[in-house]
Amino acid sequence: MKSTQLEIQCSMQILKPVNEVFEAIVNPEQMINYFISKSSGRMEEGKNLTWNFPEIEMDVPVKVAKIINDKYISYYWENGESTQLVEMNLKPYKDGFTVVTVTEKSMENTETGIKWLKENTEGWANFLACLKAWLEYGIHLRKGAFDYRFEKK
Repeated sequence: MKSTQLEIQCSMQILKPVNEVFEAIVNPEQMINYFISKSSGRMEEGKNLTWNFPEIEMDVPVKVAKIINDKYISYYWENGESTQLVEMNLKPYKDGFTVVTVTEKSMENTETGIKWLKENTEGWANFLACLKAWLEYGIHLRKGAFDYRFEKK
């Protein structure tokens, strides 16, 4: 029997050690350089946070689930009408680099689920590219990238 659940998974190698990548993901002072515009706090196990994104005026509730220092981060966030689990695995790679794998799950294999799969796969690929650009080169790659999507017409 085929699974009716859709799941997103994206990976990228970051040319920085795992402890630097981990800190950039859990520390809101770093996250504002490549992902969010504001957070109510640092990602810590069991903590409820609110994130804001640069392109939209919307509070996004985040419930941090599990944190394993320099290895694993998981949280739940609301995606409109449902809540998804996001997992980030960090694995050291040769020469002191890090492979980051982001998994978001899950949605039913319906028209709504397929739309979520498309949009959030694009979003996680962008997250990884922006994280890489920030950590390796200090570039704010996300700035202005999605303004056109949220312009009021």
